[in-house]
Amino acid sequence: MNTLNEVSNVLTKIREKNPLVHCITNHVTINDCANILLAYGASPAMCEAYDEVFDFVKISNALYINLGTLNKEQETSVILAAESAKIHSIPVILDPVACAAIPRKIDVINRIFQVGKVDIIKGNTGEINFLAGKNADVKGVDSLDGSEGALDSCITLAKKYNCTVAASGEEDFITDGKNSAIIQNNTKMLTKVTGAGCMLGALCGAAAGAFENKFIATVAAILSMNIAGEEAFKEAKAPGSFRVKLIDSIYELTEEKLRKGGKIIWK
Repeated sequence: MNTLNEVSNVLTKIREKNPLVHCITNHVTINDCANILLAYGASPAMCEAYDEVFDFVKISNALYINLGTLNKEQETSVILAAESAKIHSIPVILDPVACAAIPRKIDVINRIFQVGKVDIIKGNTGEINFLAGKNADVKGVDSLDGSEGALDSCITLAKKYNCTVAASGEEDFITDGKNSAIIQNNTKMLTKVTGAGCMLGALCGAAAGAFENKFIATVAAILSMNIAGEEAFKEAKAPGSFRVKLIDSIYELTEEKLRKGGKIIWK
């Protein structure tokens, strides 16, 4: 049985290891992703140049690929980086932003899986439902899908790609195809700041770079984000101040806060 003790220990491992997380992410939230990684105890590198990514991946502890503002160089870079990660056994976190709205994204995702191996897929419920072959209700990069059927979609993808899959929403669903968790911590204020999902993907990279069990690592990263969001909302009731306090709350996280505050249903 998975426990909050095991999940909370991931935070200590991150701060002990200070994992180098190679991020190829969208340009809207690149600064927030870097800062939240630093606050979490990781070391961010926002390296996306095609001529550099192959070599940089092999010195990293994790690769985070976010398809949010995918330009042509990023497209070639993420494919090359994914190939390098497979060669050098570096864990990969894929954030399939807007895959349900923009068909080109699926072509890139398929290419990533052809040349590499993804360890964690982290998306919103609409993106995960779409990748699982279901109808998805989306508005651009945002999901309008509810929680119903989200865990089944995660399990379908986890088994298809032999990886951990997480669908974020009012509840968060995580599975590796055998073990599953539903996280019920949340605050709606996370939907009022740009890039909360991108920052969450970056945290998954930090956890995956420091902890061998990718299912537990993903649970830890998502629980960290949600508890930090709840903590931030206690002091910041508007989006601007909340965004700043969110990063502060990530920095102020402790194992005790995760253990005492975590609301997880294990399946």
